[in-house]
Amino acid sequence: MVTDQKYKAMRMPSFRNAQLTRCVMLFTNFFLIIAALYLLKPASRSLFISALGTEKLPYVWIATAATLALIISLYHRLVARHSRINVVLGTCAIIIACLLAFYPQLNNSGFIEAFTFYIFVDVLSVILVEQFWSLTNTIFDTASGKRWYGLIATGGLLGGVAGGALSNLLITNIKLDTTDLLLVAAGIIALLMLLTLLMGKLGLYTEHAGVQNHTGKDQGHWRSLLKHRYLFLIATILLLAQMVEPLVEYQFMKAVETSYEDREMRTAYLGVFFSFLSGVAIAINLFITPLVHRYLGALGGLFAQPLAVIAGSFWYMSQATLQAGAFLKISDRGLSYSINRASKELLYVPIDPVLIFQAKAWIDMFGYRLFKVLGSVLILLLTQWLPWSIAAAELSWLVLAVCLVWMVTLVRLGAEYRQILARVATSPGTL
Repeated sequence: MVTDQKYKAMRMPSFRNAQLTRCVMLFTNFFLIIAALYLLKPASRSLFISALGTEKLPYVWIATAATLALIISLYHRLVARHSRINVVLGTCAIIIACLLAFYPQLNNSGFIEAFTFYIFVDVLSVILVEQFWSLTNTIFDTASGKRWYGLIATGGLLGGVAGGALSNLLITNIKLDTTDLLLVAAGIIALLMLLTLLMGKLGLYTEHAGVQNHTGKDQGHWRSLLKHRYLFLIATILLLAQMVEPLVEYQFMKAVETSYEDREMRTAYLGVFFSFLSGVAIAINLFITPLVHRYLGALGGLFAQPLAVIAGSFWYMSQATLQAGAFLKISDRGLSYSINRASKELLYVPIDPVLIFQAKAWIDMFGYRLFKVLGSVLILLLTQWLPWSIAAAELSWLVLAVCLVWMVTLVRLGAEYRQILARVATSPGTL
């Protein structure tokens, strides 16, 4: 077993700039993660629509939340008791095994297989991304994070461009089937394992000392978030954003289903779309995020997403076309993957490393899915369950209401963030 102590003891005397080396390898690590996910996401969504249709999407989102609720306690214990590097390596090994098991089963496009695979892809996308950022947050302080997070996040965005474009290329030019994308993704995850192991052996995961939460038996559990006002406000804005996500996703996928009936054409379109979405996010990360962080700070960056979603919602309400749905989706996820992601992660930097892992596990795995369930239930109520129903475009009124609450909470969070930074500067180690 590899231990954190062993990693901390190792240094890289042969490297003149360990900080730059660390960032380049984190860039590559995140590139591989997102490239694999953007091969799997078009496949999972296309297979699901073929087998069940868009109307059943809220049900699979609810099932995903239930699945994460079952595994969150186990994940929490693993993080607390084992090396975080070993947890990441073990997760990758399990993902590869599952992809190889799914591959022969999905060719029939049955109800159970498509439903289960969608859940699997959603779960691994949460786990891989949050594991990466949790490790990253423990090895940077606030100043270094502001300097390097934009570059590191761009690695993931380039991975999205590469993964989405590769999925389209393999389907349209190489003539592979949608299910063949699973094998390509498994190979990328294997490369990710090797890179993570190399980074650990080089001593690139050296943790900083962060601000600790209240001492007590509740630390690391959801009760500690209630006692920790700063983390509670972070959780609130993230969960409101997560409530918006299924509403926007439903509207976009409804437009995709209407426009593309053939499974392979739908997969190819989704691949191109995800690649373009990542390209937009890259442009934002390179040209907008650094300026916003420099002049407006992390909180300024967090306002961009709700404002853009409001604009996209007004367009989708006026005309529910594929173009409007795509713009709305990019307004939500494109900004979430770029300026919002980099800004959000900066909020975690002053916090104790163990608490980062434990709090993010509850927020990003359980809380995210809980609010996605709420969004999914609202979709079902408004479009299917009630005696009267509304069209997908009319869900935008609900999106607008949530965005307003989201922005009000950001104002409250700004005051807490400034107090946290001031206390870290004067007396680090307590909160």
